[in-house]
Amino acid sequence: MSLPTATPAPLSAEVRTTAVLAAPLVAGHVSAGLIGFVDSVIAGHHGTQTLAAVAVGTALFWLPVTIPMGTLMSLPPAVSQLDGAGRRAEIGPLFRQGLWLAALLGALLFGFMSLAVHALEPMGIAPEIRTGARAFLEGIRWGVPGFTLYLTMRYLSDGLHWTLPTMLLGFGGLVVLVPLGYALTWGVAGLPAMGAGGLGVASSIMMWTQALAFALYLSRARRFADLRLFATFDRPHGPTLRGLLRNGLPIGVTVAMEGGLFIATALLIGRLGGVPSAAHQIAINVSALCFMVPMGVAEATTVRIGHALGRDDAQGLRRAARAGLLIVLATQAVSALVLMTANDQLVRVYTSDAAVASLAATLLLYAAAFQFPDGVQVLSAGALRGLRDTRVPMLLAALAYWGIGMPVGAGLGLGLGWGPRGMWIGLIAGLTVAAVLLGTRFLRSSARLGRVPLPAGPPVAEPVGDGRSAQ
Repeated sequence: MSLPTATPAPLSAEVRTTAVLAAPLVAGHVSAGLIGFVDSVIAGHHGTQTLAAVAVGTALFWLPVTIPMGTLMSLPPAVSQLDGAGRRAEIGPLFRQGLWLAALLGALLFGFMSLAVHALEPMGIAPEIRTGARAFLEGIRWGVPGFTLYLTMRYLSDGLHWTLPTMLLGFGGLVVLVPLGYALTWGVAGLPAMGAGGLGVASSIMMWTQALAFALYLSRARRFADLRLFATFDRPHGPTLRGLLRNGLPIGVTVAMEGGLFIATALLIGRLGGVPSAAHQIAINVSALCFMVPMGVAEATTVRIGHALGRDDAQGLRRAARAGLLIVLATQAVSALVLMTANDQLVRVYTSDAAVASLAATLLLYAAAFQFPDGVQVLSAGALRGLRDTRVPMLLAALAYWGIGMPVGAGLGLGLGWGPRGMWIGLIAGLTVAAVLLGTRFLRSSARLGRVPLPAGPPVAEPVGDGRSAQ
């Protein structure tokens, strides 16, 4: 079966469309990255041990969070495909099932993190770091359910090509976190001085504030009025939830494979003591801010490809992928240049400790080396999500990150005693292999679309009045 062809739009037009869609997403991701920046700066000026504790606590927080985050990433392409196919009436029921899934994932994650606080000693985390890391985790875990609900609302809006709320609420979260995090860390205005634990509590409050604000916006915005998002109370619908999990869980595992590589690296470096751990936290935070740009472009590319898929436009989805690649190559070139030339200046923002600053500046040179493969792999993963091709990419990610990246990093960093530098070489190796494998997979998957039927949309719970939903 061949897909119908439409009059091709110029690539430059697709680049502009993708850039406009991606800009608020990038800004939203940058605001999320700035949360880590705020935590690191406040902790770094509080003390090296506080910064190291936040580094370990943040790693243990994001390790499990990546799975529900990735699982819920099945929503944007599903919503975009329904919108492109003119099936908007099905979006509201799908969204409400997404909220059930988010609530379940949030509850499971809260329970997991409650147990994770007891794993610091068996993991070999340095004794001087454990108390602060435990306090950080105990504080931030309360915000997890709010975070998963926020993601569901955000992914709905993103899938409908409306990304401005992601940016505004992202920076709005910083307005809450900055003063509250500082006050609870240092003990200001009569509040207790909680150190690293204060940053965890402040982050939790910020997450719930963002979730409640997004729910209020969706319930009142005219843009979403026809979707009747909160008009009914739908009970959990097994086929819809299974459809979301079938497409989303491999995405969650894939995201966890990549994020887990970085997180496991942080935890292994945490075994080496406070200075290496603090230096790694600074370098990983700076490189994470750089990563927010290609990540936002990848999410925009997911939506553009999903929309093209919904309207049966094979040329359009390939054009969307090429546009995303051009943007990513340009932005990653800028990031690499900044990391190579301004590494010393960047680390001075975080710490005045000479030993920590020297090591962190060196690690930023390694971060510059993986900017291009990092950009290509995240864009390829986003393009594959748009095609709803998720299972094979999961296996490819496992091979790249854990079959190549982690053994290389652990072998050089711990086995041969190269320390953090060896671990970062492992990051470069894993990301490079992932870029090659995922990029090749997208080329093959998209080439088949002209010869086979498009994948069917997700099963959607219908809004009914027969007892399965209520006003």
